[in-house]
Amino acid sequence: MSAVPAALAKAFGQLADRAVVMVAIKSIAITLALFAGLGGGLYFGFAALGERLGAHGGWAVLFALVLVPITVWLLFRIVALAVLQFFADEVVAAVEARHYPALAATARALPFRRDLANSLRGLRRALGYNALALPVAGLVMFTAIGPALVFLTVNAVLLGRELTDMAWLRHCAGDEAGNPAGRGERMLLGTAIAGLMLVPLVNLIAPVIGAAAGAHLVLRRLEQAGGPR
Repeated sequence: MSAVPAALAKAFGQLADRAVVMVAIKSIAITLALFAGLGGGLYFGFAALGERLGAHGGWAVLFALVLVPITVWLLFRIVALAVLQFFADEVVAAVEARHYPALAATARALPFRRDLANSLRGLRRALGYNALALPVAGLVMFTAIGPALVFLTVNAVLLGRELTDMAWLRHCAGDEAGNPAGRGERMLLGTAIAGLMLVPLVNLIAPVIGAAAGAHLVLRRLEQAGGPR
């Protein structure tokens, strides 16, 4: 698990690379646009409902101001990671080119169709696991910090898997379940990125940092093993 801090340090060090910067810009822009659309949809939806019920238009603003931040807080990680899946290849390729040139030569770029499928699969997995965690969080709600720990654990597991799979799928040769990054490493990486996603502004680039760090964990293992299986 000591490889995780080193992977994170290398990921932060590569944030200035043009390819990584472009992915960050695209991911942030699309994620913010989606949430802006969601906020507008909620506002106009409540406004239309208010008109039907004869309520004053100010209620629509009030409900939107309350619900949009809550919705963003609950869904940001899920949406941001789903968006990043479309550009993950670019981040991983940048890591390969700079640190693992031999592996870069054997990598298989994923077509858009595959990126879309991975994104949708990850989105379903994230929504499903978080939905299953809701009853558990409800049981420990009296502890105040309990629900936060439940969701942090669930999302750490999910993030660790998704962020390392982004690199592994370029080298797996059909063995998608054979991700070489250790479970402990994936859990630690997921916990670190889940924590970064709680920090305002930093949360915007946390998925990109996670994708680069996850690539290091996978590629380091492959390099130690002498290349792809």
